Amino acid sequence: MADTDKLANEVKTMTLQNGESTAPNNSSDDFMNDWGFPLPDLYKLALRFYKGTTNGSEKDGKAIHLTYKEKLRLVAYTKQAAHGKYRNDVSPDVGFLDVVGNDRSTRLSTDPSMWQAWQNLGDMSKESAMMEFIKLVDSQCGLLRPYIEAHKAENMEKIKKQREAEEQRRREEEEKERKRLEEEAQRQLEMERKRQLEQEMQIRTALNQQTAVQFSQYATQQCPGNKQQQEELIRQLQEQHFQQYMQQVYQQQLLHQQQQYQQLQQNTPSAQQLQQNMSSAAPNTTTTTNNNPNVTTVITKTETKELTQAQMQQMQQQQPNGPTSVPTEQPDTNGNKEDHELPPLAAASMWTRKDIKEFKESLRKDKDSVIKIGSGETVTVRVPTHEDGSCLFWEFSTDYYDIGFGVYFEWTVEPSNAVTVHVSESSDEEDLEEEQQENKVDVEQGSKQDNRPPTDEIIPVYRRDCHEEVYCGSHAYPGQGVYLLKFDNSYSLWRSKNLYYRVYYSR
Repeated sequence: MADTDKLANEVKTMTLQNGESTAPNNSSDDFMNDWGFPLPDLYKLALRFYKGTTNGSEKDGKAIHLTYKEKLRLVAYTKQAAHGKYRNDVSPDVGFLDVVGNDRSTRLSTDPSMWQAWQNLGDMSKESAMMEFIKLVDSQCGLLRPYIEAHKAENMEKIKKQREAEEQRRREEEEKERKRLEEEAQRQLEMERKRQLEQEMQIRTALNQQTAVQFSQYATQQCPGNKQQQEELIRQLQEQHFQQYMQQVYQQQLLHQQQQYQQLQQNTPSAQQLQQNMSSAAPNTTTTTNNNPNVTTVITKTETKELTQAQMQQMQQQQPNGPTSVPTEQPDTNGNKEDHELPPLAAASMWTRKDIKEFKESLRKDKDSVIKIGSGETVTVRVPTHEDGSCLFWEFSTDYYDIGFGVYFEWTVEPSNAVTVHVSESSDEEDLEEEQQENKVDVEQGSKQDNRPPTDEIIPVYRRDCHEEVYCGSHAYPGQGVYLLKFDNSYSLWRSKNLYYRVYYSR
């Protein structure tokens, strides 16, 4: 009985008067950093370790040896960690913490020192009781820490494998999603290609209907009596016409967007408004032709779709086998019309031929078909529309060097159908004279009205490699007027050019 009272007094010294433990105040975070486990998990591992060592003492002799007082303290710590402050309704069930052996467990459960050891812990927190239990086992057995380290390594391996499995699942899901997106993009691309092919066929059909009569007449004239060669030539002309038409449409759309962008920049709108205006800009293209072979145009699929639909609607409104109808209103005595009364101009067709040698030989005998254009000069061939014709054709080539070429239409009435040739020193000479006339204003007499006939551009002037191939083209009459075929050599300061040309009309 004296030993029991002494043991109770030793356990009592572990508490203060206010019930707080006098053990070192190690927090749960310190245990986490030191052992690598949260305090509750570390306590469970220490309890499992102690149970395993005590059970192993009967088999392999690996048990730790504790004094009666140390075992009593462990029992008190486990009760405090499990139930908190001492309670009368909880019996200290010794179990594997039997401090004296199974033959004395009944007597021990009624031993007042066991109850008093727990009671003397007072208000010690459950966390403090767990920490004291761990420190006591660790101080008495050096195998606890390796045991904990082994479990730590095992947990790290499990976490590593779990992360690897999650990463593998994530990669598989990403790969699956990537394949799905690729398949969806491929389907969308195939659908877009199909739509573009359908639109291309519709455009080709409309263009072929417009030029069927012109190309048939031209093929008959070039290959008389050979039906197969005529069909092959018509197919080549139709293909070139389609490619040139699409190039013109793309260039017009690009020019239209650039003009809109410049206009928006001048008005200094906000960035959001600028983006909205650019994205919602409609492809309201004009019929001005652009045949610059050196211009490369990039246009998005959406813009192509909008352009082709707009152009198809315009082509469907025109007559399929003939020129655009002439307005019923007659021009005034000066041959002028108001701008809003002028009908739209159809796109011109241009193609090339390889028989340049034969072409020039056939025209050498006709002195009116060969013109020498001096260096720095521009020759304008004026070809009035013929009352019996519906379409104008032209063919030309040069010796050794290229030359600039463009086509314009002047809305005027010529007194005769004769073709005339006009030579000027440069292509800008007439424009310069016009600007000078515009700048001369008499204050007393007032400004004079411009009585010049309106002129529309069909094909802008660009340099053509007509010394290598015969350049040919045609254009349906838009009405009564004069075609201006300009051959520009103003860029050449030293070389003159020999021009071989031929113009004619078809019904």
